[in-house]
Amino acid sequence: MIQIEAWKRVMIWLTLAVGLILAAPNLFYDRVEKHNDALAEIEVLGTTPEREADRARWPDFLPSGLVNLGLDLRGGAHLLAEVQVEDVYASRMNGMWFDVRDALREVRDQVGTIRRQPSPDDELRVRISQPEGLETALETVRGLARPIVSFTGVGGSDIEVAGQGDVITIQLTVEEKAATDDRTIQQSLEIIRRRVDEVGTREPTIQRQGEDRILIQVPGVGSAQELKDLIGTTAQLTFHPVVGIGTSADDTGEGRTVTYPSIDEPGVFYVLEQSPVVTGEQLTDAQPSFDQNGRPAVTFRFNPAGARDFGDYTAENIGSPFAIVLDEEVISAPTIQSHIPGGSGIITGNFTIEESTNLAVLLRAGALPAELTFLEERTIGPELGEDSIEAGRIACLVAFAAVLVFMAASYGLFGIFANIALILNIALIFGLLSLIGATLTLPGIAGIVLTIGMAVDANVLVFERIREELKTAKGPARAIELGYEKALSAIIDANITTFITAVILFAVGSGPVRGFSVTLGLGILTSVFTAIYVTRLLIVIWFERKRPRTIEV
Repeated sequence: MIQIEAWKRVMIWLTLAVGLILAAPNLFYDRVEKHNDALAEIEVLGTTPEREADRARWPDFLPSGLVNLGLDLRGGAHLLAEVQVEDVYASRMNGMWFDVRDALREVRDQVGTIRRQPSPDDELRVRISQPEGLETALETVRGLARPIVSFTGVGGSDIEVAGQGDVITIQLTVEEKAATDDRTIQQSLEIIRRRVDEVGTREPTIQRQGEDRILIQVPGVGSAQELKDLIGTTAQLTFHPVVGIGTSADDTGEGRTVTYPSIDEPGVFYVLEQSPVVTGEQLTDAQPSFDQNGRPAVTFRFNPAGARDFGDYTAENIGSPFAIVLDEEVISAPTIQSHIPGGSGIITGNFTIEESTNLAVLLRAGALPAELTFLEERTIGPELGEDSIEAGRIACLVAFAAVLVFMAASYGLFGIFANIALILNIALIFGLLSLIGATLTLPGIAGIVLTIGMAVDANVLVFERIREELKTAKGPARAIELGYEKALSAIIDANITTFITAVILFAVGSGPVRGFSVTLGLGILTSVFTAIYVTRLLIVIWFERKRPRTIEV
């Protein structure tokens, strides 16, 4: 006798109920999306009757997660950026100069005075006053070499040192340049991803293309320029001692200094020591805030090393001005009033609330290691997305209707049970997509259409098995039971192989391929559940009520 234990029935109905509740908000997509927008506005601008009305359209006690629409469905911005990796070479050479200078000073009696010479960005040239000490200088500088650290391991030397006459030339090795390129691209990817995610976008596509390019696709962004403004900002924060104040960019102090303009004081230029005391790389947090006068500001906190340097400097330089520099502009130059322990502080300026929020986002994400050049940009309008959604909807409906008609015509009442399970299967797919916050793209719709076709395969196997058992003169109850038992292994094997394929596509693919694999993989899981449990439960309930002596499949 076919039967399903009471606890299994409860679990099946409960699973279906949860899936339907999770999928339900997508039936009211426009209303819920307006409701979410209204919530954001209420938080910023305060409550209004109109926004409260929008908010009341969807019950607060129910899940409100939605299936996110991808760039091809929702519209958004598409950028292709080239990372100027050569910028990092110049930065490395500038940073190495201080190590080379300090190392050669220890052997000054043999090499004489040390002077940096003009050189290409990827080279460092140093002239010594005593050419006879060239070998000693070369040996000293080679001692600064470090092993190459790359994603494939550690090994080799990071610099090449050569000398001719009284000039020492230092370059990065080819292997170190390749490793630096990889690190720069990976760092740029991570920083871009953090910047885009920080402003609340959903499921952006950010991936490497070729040797030095990055593809960026963000659904829901109004224009490509808006995305460029966010990503292209370097947000390089440094803290410098102030040497003096001038009225033009030509004013310079003695020694190694730089001159930067004031961001909010026209015509004022600050002469600063070139080497910063601390940098934005040592920041651990930055949050929008307000100063003591109620004006928008940004609070920040350093890591232990940065906090120690910051605290030591403020303790030793009370009464001296201290410049906060963002992207080579002085945003503030307060006078140090007292020792500032703990490594925290506040950045004030003529900020709006939006500017202070964006600055905090950029500081948390960190500075881009190299400049980005945007090679391609385009904005996909919502109208194109609506066309894509309509085409996908038609494809789903046609496939759905064809499958429903085929199953009902081929298997009669049992086919209708399979059709009910198919409808529930689609609802479960959208429920799972909403639960995990997945992004639906055109390939994802293709995965759903394919799932509709595949979803009844398991039912077909079961029903054909039941037909075979009925031919052996077994009773209907026994035929149904054996049909499910004998078809189970074939169902499991077929779906496991397809699921493995979906997992591989998700693991090694990107962008549209992953969107297809997500809907296909989830569709396989829900199809197996509805075929093995839901359809069988419907048949069992019908059989218990009707008690037929014969059945036709």
